[in-house]
Order: sequence, then structure tokens, then C-alpha cells
Amino acid sequence: MLKEGEKIYDVFVAGGGINGLGVARDAAGRGYSVCLCEMNDFASGTSSNSTKLIHGGLRYLEHYKFRLVQESLKEREVLLKMAPHIIWPMRFVLPHSKGMRPAWLLRLGLALYDHLGFRKILPGTSSVNLNNGVLESTLKSKYKFGYEYSDCWVDDSRLVILNAVDAAKNGAKLQNYTKVTKVTKSDGIWLITTTDSIDNTQNTIKAKCFINASGPWVDDVLQESFSNKNTKNVRLVRGSHIVVDKLYDHDKSFICQNDDGRIFFMIPYEDKFTLIGTTDIDHGRSASEVEISEEEKQYICDSANAYLNSEIKLSDIVWSYSGVRPLYDDGASKAQEATRDYVIKAEEHDSSLMINIFGGKITTYRRLSEAILKHIETFLGQRGGPWTDNSSLPGGDFDVDGLFDLNNKIQEKYPFLNEEIVKRLVRSYGTVSFDIFASAINIESLGESFGSGLYEKEVVYLVQNEWARTSEDILFRRSKLGLSLTKNEKQKLDQFLEKYQKLSKTSESSVKQDNIVETV
Repeated sequence: MLKEGEKIYDVFVAGGGINGLGVARDAAGRGYSVCLCEMNDFASGTSSNSTKLIHGGLRYLEHYKFRLVQESLKEREVLLKMAPHIIWPMRFVLPHSKGMRPAWLLRLGLALYDHLGFRKILPGTSSVNLNNGVLESTLKSKYKFGYEYSDCWVDDSRLVILNAVDAAKNGAKLQNYTKVTKVTKSDGIWLITTTDSIDNTQNTIKAKCFINASGPWVDDVLQESFSNKNTKNVRLVRGSHIVVDKLYDHDKSFICQNDDGRIFFMIPYEDKFTLIGTTDIDHGRSASEVEISEEEKQYICDSANAYLNSEIKLSDIVWSYSGVRPLYDDGASKAQEATRDYVIKAEEHDSSLMINIFGGKITTYRRLSEAILKHIETFLGQRGGPWTDNSSLPGGDFDVDGLFDLNNKIQEKYPFLNEEIVKRLVRSYGTVSFDIFASAINIESLGESFGSGLYEKEVVYLVQNEWARTSEDILFRRSKLGLSLTKNEKQKLDQFLEKYQKLSKTSESSVKQDNIVETV
């Protein structure tokens, strides 16, 4: 077997967000050898700090981005069928009152929105009375009518992780906490030096194609690893969100218009909370320094209070997060006007291929991956055609309307799990839940409890199969249990992970020693 430094991969991907792992999955599924490295955890940047929507981008119609909106709308149902456990339909209410965008303009925009995407599953737009029914108690009485339309919700970080799991099943080698630190060329082959972000050990990887999918760090990779000085291709725009205790009992979301022209969402979140955001402002700092400001928190609270019957205060915020979108710098004057479309730049260098990805949005990641593969196929030769449009992500091999049945099957097989735990399992793992819990017969067989329905059996699965290394990886990217675990419970999980990893290293060392003895 070739050692790492001797093997030459077809494709190397720098960046473990949705774009990088989407490319890795697609390429591996077509038969290319793939290696991907991410300097932090998978989905730890922009891809886990979105508004959690698979949507066409209703507001992009104002900027005449019809192609982008149409492509995004078509992708909604493709992705919904691909992963119905982590993506599901959601109805959005657009309230209207005097002083807002004219009602005729909204009707026209929503009519376009309904027909551009060739809907087959999602229901269309309808008018709605806001002073009657379940919506009556949510908004101020001045909002008397509005419109209701469809988009989809997504667990964004799990979408990334499931792409990683599927890429690995197709043969891709994936490494998180591994940073690209230097890239050179030799005889048409990229020589990529990587450094372990935890223990600083270095490795050299060889590849024919280099895909720079580093998101907010795409220019940093060009400057630091390729020594391309003064490179500036992306505009970092910060989007911040707050989470408060559940504001209303129904399952509808709201898309609201601010006086400054920006829009924000209020969305049911993890059953017990409401998610509110975003802000869309120029970041102005390093991509590694991302934090919601007090001004942003107040702005979001004020925005929501202009609509809500009940007032929210800064003290009501139970969690907040902020991410930077690496938008292609098209010279737009306002952050919210900068293009959300992706830009791909492919260049051949001395018989080797380099592709840089700028911008993009989570909804169109699969289409972006297909576009990247066209360049790879032209350079390396075709191995297999497009395949992801009719595929399922791990755990998503059931019908779009099959969540209820799957929920019942899991409850029937594991009657000792309560409804809340079962619902979370279905919406995180889908049919893979049966692999995780296998032949467990009672709570005791799940091992140590860490609180909020998280048990040792699930934690071990996440470490062994989903590259989890820290409690943060588990509690905020592979789940959102960090919102409900106490400080002591988190410490207990940290201690378990530290102990488990030490035992794993000891076992690996023993296996290596055994192999040495056998070889001798």
C-alpha cells in the first residue's frame, strides 16, 4: 500500500464547509480519488451560522437575480427529497402594512416566486388574515393582512456532516482540524503541506487538482499558502442571529421588512425556541474574529418588537451566533445588495488544475459541485456522470412525507426512549438511528447519560463515524443540544471525550506495535 506522501489524489479540497464537502461527495461518487482537509471542524464557519433556510431568496427578485432565484427554487425540492429528515417544508408569513413595499409589488414577486421553480411538492402562495386564527395573538393589530408562501428549513451543519459521511462512504479521505499551510508544484503535481491544528504535526499530500473551497478564508489560502499577495476576491458580510424562548405556539415563520430596507426572519427553532435574524452588514475584520455585536443584538430586538405583540429584551436572549458570508466582491454599495451567486475560477498551471470558489449559498451547493465537476472532468477525463440529483444523503432514504412513519418505527423498536428524544433522532439521523442504537434493549444499554437525551452510545457513534472530537463539535454542529445542557453536563461530556480519546490512542498504538512485530 502506498504511503500518504506517495499516493497521488485526483482531487484535493481545502475547506470543510458545505461547498467543499459537496464537491468531495460528488467527485468521490464519480470514482475520483479525493482528499479534503479542514483547519477546524467541518461546518464550523459559515455553514453552521446561516438562517437555516433552503430558499429561493424572495428579496433577490428586487435586484433582478432571476437566474439565481430560479436555480435556488428548483433546488429546494431536489434537496428536500435528498434529505427529508434534516430538511422539511415551512410556511412563511409576510405581513403587510402602510409604508412597506406596495402590495401589488409583493403579489407580483410572489407570483414569480411560485412559478419560477416548477413546484411539485411545496404549496403555493395564499393571502392570509393576520387578525384571525393562530396568527392573531402573535403580531401587533396594525398588521391586518399578508401573504403566506413556502420555502424549506434545513439543519445546516448536519447537511454538511451528512455530505461528509457520504463522501467517505464513496472512498474520500476527510480530515478535520487539519490546516493547509503551504502549496507548491512539482512535475504538474500539487504538493500540499498540512498541519494538524491540535498537535502541529505536518504531512504532505499530492494531488492533480486543487480546489480552494475555504469560504471566508479563500483569499487567506491564496496569500499564505500560495504567496499570492494583495489578493482580494471576497467581501465578508456578517449575518447575526439571536435565539429566545419560544414566542408563539404555531409552526409558521415570519419574513419581515425593516424601515432600512433589510428583511429579517422569525423562525420556530428546536421546538422550544424562536430564531430571529439576520443583520447583513460589512464585517470589516478577519474571518477568524466573528462575534455578534451589542448593536446587532439591539437591532434584531428592535426589529422584532416592531412586529410582535410581546416585547423581547436583550436579557431574553438565550443564545446568539454570527457568521460571515464570503460574497464575491462585485462592488455593490450595500452589503445586502452584494451578489449571493457563486463565482468559479478555474486555471490550469503546468499540467495541474486549480479551482477557486467565491461566494455561493447553501441552497445551491449541489449545483455548484456539479459545475466544479465539469472542470475536473475536462481536465482528468470523465469517470461517471452527474448522480446527486436523484440521491439520498445518509438517513434520508424515505419519502418526503414519511417522517411520521419513521418516528413511529423508532418508537416501536426503542420504547424506552421518550417522544422528545425520538423526534430529535429522526430529525438528525433519519433511518441511521437504527444503526446507532442497533440492538439496545433499555436505557442502561445506552451507556453514560450526559443530559437532554444524549447517551454514550450516540457520542461514540459521532466520534467514530462523524469526526467529532470536542463537546462543541457534538453539541452545536452535530446537534443543538448545547442549548439545553447545563455547564456541569458539558464538563462531564468533555471528560468522557478526553478519556475516550486517550483509550483510542492507546489502542491504536497497540495495533501498530502488533503490526511491527508481525512484519519483523
